[in-house]
Amino acid sequence: MNKPIIEFKNFTFKYVSQAEATLKDINLTINAGEKILIAGPSGSGKSTIGHCLNGLIPEIYEGDIQGTCRINGKDIIQSSIFDLSFTTSTILQDSDSQFIGLTVGEDIAFALENDCQKQEKMQKTIQSWSKKLNINNLLQQSPQALSGGQKQIVALAGVLVDESPILLFDEPLANLDPAAGEKTMQVIDQVQYSLHATVIIIEHRLEEVLGHDFDRIVLIDDGKILADTTPNNLLHQNKLQDSGVRPPLYLDALKKAGININKIPKLEKIKNLPTGPKIGAQLSHWIESNSENTSNESKHPLLTLKSIGHRYNKKQLYPLKDVTTTIKQGDFVSIVGQNGAGKTTLCRAICGFINYEGKISLANQDLAELSIKQRAEKIGYVMQNPNQMISQKIVFDEVALGLRLRHIDEDQITERVNQTLKICGLYPFRHWPISALSFGQKKRITIAAILVLEPELIILDEPTAGQDWKTYTEIMNFLNQLNHQGKTIMIITHDMHLMMEYTNRSLAFAKGRLIADTTPLALLTDDNLVKAASLRRTSLFTLAKHYNLPNPNKFVQTYINDERKHLQER
Repeated sequence: MNKPIIEFKNFTFKYVSQAEATLKDINLTINAGEKILIAGPSGSGKSTIGHCLNGLIPEIYEGDIQGTCRINGKDIIQSSIFDLSFTTSTILQDSDSQFIGLTVGEDIAFALENDCQKQEKMQKTIQSWSKKLNINNLLQQSPQALSGGQKQIVALAGVLVDESPILLFDEPLANLDPAAGEKTMQVIDQVQYSLHATVIIIEHRLEEVLGHDFDRIVLIDDGKILADTTPNNLLHQNKLQDSGVRPPLYLDALKKAGININKIPKLEKIKNLPTGPKIGAQLSHWIESNSENTSNESKHPLLTLKSIGHRYNKKQLYPLKDVTTTIKQGDFVSIVGQNGAGKTTLCRAICGFINYEGKISLANQDLAELSIKQRAEKIGYVMQNPNQMISQKIVFDEVALGLRLRHIDEDQITERVNQTLKICGLYPFRHWPISALSFGQKKRITIAAILVLEPELIILDEPTAGQDWKTYTEIMNFLNQLNHQGKTIMIITHDMHLMMEYTNRSLAFAKGRLIADTTPLALLTDDNLVKAASLRRTSLFTLAKHYNLPNPNKFVQTYINDERKHLQER
């Protein structure tokens, strides 16, 4: 029988800067070799538990502790970060803060160098893990020059080489394309099997992670453990929805079709669902009863791209090349594809942050004639990493900065900022120091700072990455409202359901080229495009095939139409 490697007993923690405890009377035991998913809404205490596991609490994040927390037999109060580093290796949500080396290879080697391993052994280990993670072609590049998804994979490699008994992953899929996310989960499975490691994953994207085996899910809300049980038991309850965590899409589809999921014995995987004709017939009836025709309205061109290209340096594997397309007024466009394929590069070119080949026009005006400041009055851009955008100390001041620079009346600024903060779920934090907020909350601040300016075109780079279901829905509903008011929106995303539910067009990239400009549904039904752009179909497609529905695409479209109908009713 495995022995406990993590033990929380009556554990309560309150940060020095806060009036109330973040963790409240936590009792949790994790045995060596277990694989645990920690889920919960933003601010629920998930990351704080992670800070306890790797020693950041209490050494870096000070506060009041009651009860005990032992990691591999060591009390965290009496142990240093150095002591716990031999037990717990951590992948941070913000990859940039984790890099040490000047090149990818040096960064992966950092932990091995600290262990004084011989160069021959280090090189062998680095080559082995870089090949498994498909980053062996990046070893000579600077980590800072990589895309967000590539950075996440490099950070993962830097942890895996250490082979610690506890592997802690904080939102490991947040910046990865769907195919890379699936590969990452497979690698984590392989690592656990080969190293017999204890794996703790903190993640919002249950749709992706629950396709893999977990011993338990620990659900947290308001600093308390609401559930500590198997995935199957939790999916039979409503605790995920009640706490603001979105369950897998196939479960929602079953409910929409009037199927009582409590009568289905095993829910954790689609392949375990009963295959009798009854459920398939109910799904087919639901499709026929709810099918709607979608119409495409004629729109005027807004943004025109002609032969756009860019290369950062000679070592870049896939330079952006020959991108030609037209974005129309009122479009809601998703930009998808593999990490490093040029999605962010294209958006930086549109905003004027980098030089580019070709011509970009906005409302028939050549953007090359405008300065970055002039472009910013027409185009709002929310970057993937919020730390690269924030310049103020207080939340309200950060969101108000753009309006103040435009000399807007202060009373109007207060009204517009407060309204935007409420929509983005940040109003209670308006007077908080930004340094006290989580990475996800910082991301919402940068979105609010752009939305409050009301630009003609809004470009967002992964706006929902790391956000819980409630905040995700609030942000996307707000963007959806802006789109219905005529705003043109472009979103770089790895979330396939977001692409299908909210956007009407998809630009798919692979190896620096635009390989598709089509509807989201058409994109995900083309096997070649899905593979080339490193995409992944949602569980809705898998459910349709499991029950041999005659038209899986119609089933998915019916679900999307139903979701959009509810959006309009809100």
